[in-house]
Amino acid sequence: MKRKIMVVTAAYGYDQVRAAGGQTALLPIIAEAGADGVEIRREMLTDAELKTLPTMASAIEIFGLLACYSAPEPLFTEDGNLNPRLPELLQEAQALQALWLKVSLGHFAHDGQFDVLREWLDNSGMELVVENDQTSCGRLQPMKRFNDACQAFNLPISLTFDMGNWLWVGDSPEEAAQQLASSVGYIHVKAATPHRDSYRAVPPDHTESRWLALLDTLPADVPRGIEFPLEGQDLTAVTRHYVALLRKE
Repeated sequence: MKRKIMVVTAAYGYDQVRAAGGQTALLPIIAEAGADGVEIRREMLTDAELKTLPTMASAIEIFGLLACYSAPEPLFTEDGNLNPRLPELLQEAQALQALWLKVSLGHFAHDGQFDVLREWLDNSGMELVVENDQTSCGRLQPMKRFNDACQAFNLPISLTFDMGNWLWVGDSPEEAAQQLASSVGYIHVKAATPHRDSYRAVPPDHTESRWLALLDTLPADVPRGIEFPLEGQDLTAVTRHYVALLRKE
């Protein structure tokens, strides 16, 4: 079975995406590079584009790509309640004909609203993946607590494992993989190196082999998303190089 490789549009950088004319303009590059799909970022959509998601879905289909939809929203708000915008985001993902909606965890406190969450997911028919972000909410312990609760309630939710983000919050990516791997449904591939008082994302073949070794501990049959910088004169060639690398590793 061929491993599915997605390209996150943000990997090209906001300026490049804007200069190209939006995320749809990157589809030919992504398709020609041999990728299987594209991750569309809500924060990079204009208000006009948000109203024409079915048109974008048609363009993605024309290029023979799969889609996933990422929204910079927490699943749980600061007061511990479900994000009331989630049904709207699920509808947008549905309009895009996405495989899933990706959000961050946010402030998960208890499972008291899991029945509501299940109803929202059932009504939308959309899958949900929850990512470890670069805030304290994305640390291993809250992610594990949430994942354990989902398992106990048999909720159809999986995790997006962002390989690099664990470093931003002071956790070990290897320990996180050990504890969460069985629930991972999507992998955001990026390496990270120290930069000033934090980290910066880099391609996994531009640093030590730790990152490629980490991939080996994660599920081999889930899609991998390229979320490190894709830069160079020939973006198709650069993208093709990393699509091939991640499909092979």
